[in-house]
Amino acid sequence: MTDKLLVLSTAESQAEAARIAEELLERRLAACVNVIGRIQSFYRWEDKLQRAEEYLLIIKTVRSQEEPVRAAIRELHSYELPELISISIDDGSPDYLKWMDSCVEGANSGPAK
Repeated sequence: MTDKLLVLSTAESQAEAARIAEELLERRLAACVNVIGRIQSFYRWEDKLQRAEEYLLIIKTVRSQEEPVRAAIRELHSYELPELISISIDDGSPDYLKWMDSCVEGANSGPAK
């Protein structure tokens, strides 16, 4: 088990997804954000079935930054209720996990010097 997380969210446009990704990186809340484009989302909102094209953000961070990541997404997002799902990373390449620590403020090994 590690202290690493994937946080999933969606955005309504590529521009919004990029803006959120860049801001998370600037704030050193994430080591990497992948944006997967033009996915079809089907969901219920206000008791109606909805369908939308969205962009999926896969945010790689550490547990100590989970709440700051969530707060930043709520601040930057256009949705009233943005998706915020966290998945624990149980294992991974030791070098990659160390690199994540070097990129995220407050991670175990601290920022890169």
